Amino acid sequence: MASINPKQAWQQVLARDAGADFVYAVTSTGIFCRPSCPSRRPVPVNVRFFPQAAAALAAGYRACKRCAPLGTREEAATVAKLCRYLAAHSDRVVPLADLARIVHSSPFTIQRKFTRVLGVSPREYQAQLRSSDVRRNLAEAGSSVTEAIYQAGYSSSSRFYEKAADGLGMSPTRFRNRGVDESIRFAVARCRLGLLLVAGTERGVCSVMLGDDAAELERSLRQQFSAASIVHDASGMEKQIEAILSAMTDHPAAADIPLDVRATAFQARVWQALRQIPRGETRSYAQLAEAIGQPSAVRAVARACASNPVAIAVPCHRVIGSDGSLTGYRWGVERKKTLLDLERRPQP
Repeated sequence: MASINPKQAWQQVLARDAGADFVYAVTSTGIFCRPSCPSRRPVPVNVRFFPQAAAALAAGYRACKRCAPLGTREEAATVAKLCRYLAAHSDRVVPLADLARIVHSSPFTIQRKFTRVLGVSPREYQAQLRSSDVRRNLAEAGSSVTEAIYQAGYSSSSRFYEKAADGLGMSPTRFRNRGVDESIRFAVARCRLGLLLVAGTERGVCSVMLGDDAAELERSLRQQFSAASIVHDASGMEKQIEAILSAMTDHPAAADIPLDVRATAFQARVWQALRQIPRGETRSYAQLAEAIGQPSAVRAVARACASNPVAIAVPCHRVIGSDGSLTGYRWGVERKKTLLDLERRPQP
């Protein structure tokens, strides 16, 4: 499912709807379940909804032993063991036959279990791991493109470039060189928060900024993508502008907008967790760190929130201090307060 209506999903959980196509997680226990799980229902404020089990796993939750959302206990344990092995050996391609030998099974059985539990094959899972390594090397270590490719375990650069556009949005070289040769369109609109700038490539929205001065917003965009070709295109960005604006007052249509953002593996996990916070609710930085399975990484989570390039679409404004204070916000605390107030209003 593309998005989840929290109110409808909660009713399905209360009804123990066996046909519901999602899982729910409980922050107080760190466990996720099927909606049909016979366990006692949790307090609603502690519930998070995920479109699939793989997303709940990525956010750091454990599978319930009663309803077995990953399938049988044996299947879940097997796939979890192999995922840990693949993560530890992401610098090379691990053949399916090797995985089968590790758990004393057949390659066909391993392929089937992976697909049934995670929705992807072992090969696809390994590709995701290596792609994450490439992004991290490029963004954090300043590696050359070739070095980053080989450090991530690709046997040749051509193998990586075949899927580079899907993994990075831009090609690897342009990813590292601030959008060189990339075409970016943008538009500015007035809203309840002042001025809203939305920019995007042909693949999706790459920047959402708030401010009071259109010229200053444009300068910030050009600094962010200093090597790209940037043009003002009000009519071409109309759909994206409307979707971002609708997220302030209506159902969050921005969740369905394609995004073209650059992220380390850690940032991507934090931003995904931000998008799982229900509209009208808030979380502390500590709770967000727990949600991604790294409770000690509170400061790193705060930095990832601060570096979010697409305001509102990725709702970093829903994160507050542990004492309930609004804390800092890149676009101003008053804007943060206004956004939260708008989201807490009953939907029409």
